[in-house]
Amino acid sequence: MHIASLTKPAATFLAAVFVCLSALVAPAVVQAQGYETQARAAYVYDHASGQVLLALNADEALPPASMSKLMTLLMAFEALRDGRLSLDTRVPVSEHAMSFGGSTMFLNTQDRPTIEDLIRGIVIVSGNDASVALGEALSPDGTEEGFATMMTQRAQQLGMMNSTFRNASGWPAEGHRMSMRDLGILTVRLIEEFPEYYAYFQETEFDYENRSPANRFNRNPLLGLGVGADGLKTGHTQEAGYGLAGSAMQGDRRVSFVITGLSSAEARAAEAERIVTWAFRQFVMRDVVEPGVELARAPVFLGSQPTVGLAPSEGIEMLLPALLDPEIEATLTYTSPLPAPISAGDVVGELHVVQGVHGFEARVPVVVMEDVPRGGPMVRIGAAWSNVMGLMSRRGDEAPAS
Repeated sequence: MHIASLTKPAATFLAAVFVCLSALVAPAVVQAQGYETQARAAYVYDHASGQVLLALNADEALPPASMSKLMTLLMAFEALRDGRLSLDTRVPVSEHAMSFGGSTMFLNTQDRPTIEDLIRGIVIVSGNDASVALGEALSPDGTEEGFATMMTQRAQQLGMMNSTFRNASGWPAEGHRMSMRDLGILTVRLIEEFPEYYAYFQETEFDYENRSPANRFNRNPLLGLGVGADGLKTGHTQEAGYGLAGSAMQGDRRVSFVITGLSSAEARAAEAERIVTWAFRQFVMRDVVEPGVELARAPVFLGSQPTVGLAPSEGIEMLLPALLDPEIEATLTYTSPLPAPISAGDVVGELHVVQGVHGFEARVPVVVMEDVPRGGPMVRIGAAWSNVMGLMSRRGDEAPAS
């Protein structure tokens, strides 16, 4: 392992050493393949590492179609969590909600569906009527317009800066827009913040009051294909094209993605399956640093020994291209010299690891590997003598020429 030191002129300075970690990672053959998609915009996110694997036009505000129903669901899940609603709360159906066409669960104004009915109606059959009824129930003024304002405000709070909502359903409307990154943020939040409700997205059928057997099936094309898919929501309008916000789990890895602008339902299904396969095959989690392995030896001031080993306090696992001989660099930063006494396990610095091609990075504390007590009288005398000699040397260098 090669270590090159960088020094800084100070009595106590931060020493930075660059550590080549390529020997710690199993060698590979070729570089990870880039991904080319037919989607107008796409976003792929790995949950374990927090890394974005693909971002194509990800910040462009586009018509999201029914994928924006995920925001309606988030607002409902937050209300359930906060106790403002319960799953068995019954809500009225307005003339406005009943009037919507497209995908519906065929509500009428005599119905009093539960919140759970409406959630299933949105998730499984993409009911526009269900979305409006749920939005009106959550709105402070009982209107869909009021709820759309709430949606936009909440999206901004969550960092979804390219999202503006005009309605609860994603029905085509001027200015109703979301970016794929925003939909990705929303998808991750639904999965990670509300696991108790995420199971709804795996359900494949729902027929409210047996009113529409032909419309009872979940539209997510990945469910049941064996790729680990378990959510979330399709979308389609003439303006938006065909899109899907999806997620899949293989082993202990979860990947979420959003695509939009496909030309057909068949193209959407094929692209969704292809992007999931790519994300799991082209990227893998690898151990790049083991805990307790000595990275460097740091000088110790007034210690019983002149140096002490430094090691990461825990291992570092990174998401890396599966077929890449990784170009990994690490920067070890610590205060030098370390004043004695010091104890094994004391945190004295940080190891920052970066995989350059994709910019994946990780940080971990660095600790002392062994106890170093304060040295005896001879150590202190030696240190004092070194200081005197150093001072005399500097004065000699500064003396004017005769």
